[in-house]
Amino acid sequence: MIRGTVSNAGVPIITLSIAGKEWIATIDTGFNGYLELPETLRNTLNPQYMGRVNSLLAGGQTIEEELYQINFPFDGKIITAETTFVVDSDILIGTRLLQEYRLQIDFVRRVVVLEKAL
Repeated sequence: MIRGTVSNAGVPIITLSIAGKEWIATIDTGFNGYLELPETLRNTLNPQYMGRVNSLLAGGQTIEEELYQINFPFDGKIITAETTFVVDSDILIGTRLLQEYRLQIDFVRRVVVLEKAL
């Protein structure tokens, strides 16, 4: 189980430990991919290039991105996931990464819970 919080801005976030550092990750229910990671993590995760993909952004804009497969630390184990890398410092967790989880967001109490469902 992973516990997180709802930020002051109303964003569901969790903390992940990656490459010996704690990172804040946003749970983005509008993102149907696995992950979007900061470029600064590229060398620590040994990504394997998969190809170029078109991604539809929230504003209706389509962009072309490079897609990679990585071994990613999540919920106490290493999982295989797909990711894109961006210049930004934010981590986005998409719904595909959460397909085996039950997500609870309590905006009133500002609590986020991710629990393995399968």
